[in-house]
Amino acid sequence: MSGGVQTPTELAAAKAGAARKPRLEASAGLRDADWGKATSGMRRDQLFRRSLFAADLVAFGLALITLSLLESRSLRLTWVGFGGVLAILIGGKVAGLYDRDASLLHKTTLDEAPQLLHVATLGALCAWLAGGLLVAGGALTRAEVLLLWVLLLVFLVFSRWAARNLALAIAPPERCLFVGDRQAAKMIRSKLEGNHGTKAEVVADIDLGDHSAWAAWSADACSAARVGEIRDLARSLDVQRAIIAPDRVEPERMLDLVCTLEAVGVKVSVLPRLLEVVGSSIEFDDLHGVTVMGIKGFVLSRSSATAKRAFDLVGATLGLLALAPVLVGIAIAIKLDSRGPVFFRQRRVGRHGEHFGLFKFRTMVQGADAMKDSLRDRNEAQEGLFKIADDPRVTRVGRLLRKTSLDELPQLFNVVLGEMSLVGPRPLVVDEDCHVTGWYRRRLELMPGMTGPWQILGPARVPLREMGAIDYLYAANWSLWGDVKILLRTVRHVLARRGL
Repeated sequence: MSGGVQTPTELAAAKAGAARKPRLEASAGLRDADWGKATSGMRRDQLFRRSLFAADLVAFGLALITLSLLESRSLRLTWVGFGGVLAILIGGKVAGLYDRDASLLHKTTLDEAPQLLHVATLGALCAWLAGGLLVAGGALTRAEVLLLWVLLLVFLVFSRWAARNLALAIAPPERCLFVGDRQAAKMIRSKLEGNHGTKAEVVADIDLGDHSAWAAWSADACSAARVGEIRDLARSLDVQRAIIAPDRVEPERMLDLVCTLEAVGVKVSVLPRLLEVVGSSIEFDDLHGVTVMGIKGFVLSRSSATAKRAFDLVGATLGLLALAPVLVGIAIAIKLDSRGPVFFRQRRVGRHGEHFGLFKFRTMVQGADAMKDSLRDRNEAQEGLFKIADDPRVTRVGRLLRKTSLDELPQLFNVVLGEMSLVGPRPLVVDEDCHVTGWYRRRLELMPGMTGPWQILGPARVPLREMGAIDYLYAANWSLWGDVKILLRTVRHVLARRGL
């Protein structure tokens, strides 16, 4: 289907094995009886909505049961209390907590944690103000209300995470139609493959490389005939979502296409080229009906930099104290396994291009750098990076440390020394850094991090140029909560033994 413009009629005919005439009697609405029933896409969305609603009910129940066990007294919801919980969940429905997943390809629980904090706060506040009216067994004390608030937040996040994973496991892949050029189609396919939290596949694509052919096809995109053709295409291929990269489409025709797709029950995701560059680093401004996007600045303000540094110092210090026995045990294992020092200090490029020594547990034999040139033909990374999955220079203990990412722990010393941050751009070695040019070098305005948005994707799979764009977006969108989310996702990746 790629390689030239194909109309929905041609695509549907190829699927059915025979050509047919467009149905001119079709209308923009969903008139047919079978479209009154739930389509596969609608059933998929219902699965996520109902799973999340059930998860929230379970979370409230588990929080109250756990509170009863911890406080050693019988606490249970009254009928009024159960109605109050339902009222809170209905409020969550109004706020979009159950409909958000239908609009998203990548479904994640961490991004909605601030909204779940509001739900937990409202639930705990209602339990406190209502006294024994909501909870049988006596009014809650201040300490019990605070504990209930924490339990509600924990169980809401955990139950929603579990419900989404279960729904993703049960639901079939979301079938997508891509409308855009070949390069964008290739990029989207690669992003969808093996992406945790995403279960979708591109089943067909329309190449917009030929602008004249596209213009001829889309001139009457919202006519009755075109709606009928696209509706038949959606039925024949069971398309549930369209992903559009509209860099060659005029705004008016783009709107026609979106309206047409939505009219036949197909969800629409748009990949505008501007947002590929600035990502979510924008603030929408309304000038009397005209939407203007304000681009956030790249450099952190003084207060933001101070908050980030304080967070790093507290986190690194607590981490070193908590992990001290683990660090000592790893050091002993390294000395017993092979000759050489416990730590390996590698020259890296840090903030403003200054070089520093990055601490790591030694995972290779001595003289590993001298062996690098002889192994370049086995390099699996791209664009100047060097990474081998089964590196022969790695020791037995080193292989275990790398698999669990424990070799990265000594970088906590770099954080305390002010050479690194807990979260930030990856510090590159000198021969890798020389491949970073142009505006991508603005990544050096930030302190390099132990982990970051690029690292949790897996550096062997992300090209160096894309890494620069990801680091830029991280800086433009920086927030303390964003750093916390990256750290939590790093823990998940380490536990899953995906490595950094």
